[in-house]
Amino acid sequence: MKNILILLTVLLLPVVANAQNKSPFSAREIKDVRVPTPGLFAKGNHIYLHLDSLQEHEYAFPLPGGKVISAYGTRGGHSGTDIKTCAKDTIRAAFDGIVRMAQPYYAYGNLIVVRHPNGLETLYSHNFKNFVQSGDTVKAGQPIGLTGRTGRATTEHVHFETRINGQHFNPNLIFNLKEGTLRKGCIKCTKNGNGIIVKPQADNRVARNTQTH
Repeated sequence: MKNILILLTVLLLPVVANAQNKSPFSAREIKDVRVPTPGLFAKGNHIYLHLDSLQEHEYAFPLPGGKVISAYGTRGGHSGTDIKTCAKDTIRAAFDGIVRMAQPYYAYGNLIVVRHPNGLETLYSHNFKNFVQSGDTVKAGQPIGLTGRTGRATTEHVHFETRINGQHFNPNLIFNLKEGTLRKGCIKCTKNGNGIIVKPQADNRVARNTQTH
């Protein structure tokens, strides 16, 4: 009887491990940066990111004390913001979420993409090392990697992006990148054909009375 129990344990361990490590994302979501978020605009053409409702423990600047060395939109259309402190400094998750990608990816080098509950995705790349893998749940402020210069990079830093439905937009709408602080407002994301228009919401009362995420 004892031998049968040991055999069953050995046979079932890989099944349990696979169930625990199974990613909630499709094969494409795990391998590609620019992919739409399933069902994100299923209820309408607008979603709202309520930064003003976040508590202090629910957000973190991705590289505390970091200095912007290359802004969004520079160098012929830079898709994110480069932030620098020192080599192998700790990169932190900006918000709670689930890791969608964590792997080397072309010029990005070692890359991490986190999908957050409100539909926002944040991306961290050129990492010396990733601490997380696809399917991991992370909390705001949690260490997820170390700054490096993998991929196409000339110095150790973190390339930080914000994306909605696969489309990048200026991270300075989410964070005051000069101060390293969260902007306390509401961001309106509007689906426009194949693109997304992202801008601050002028009247938060309108957003509160419509679809929120």
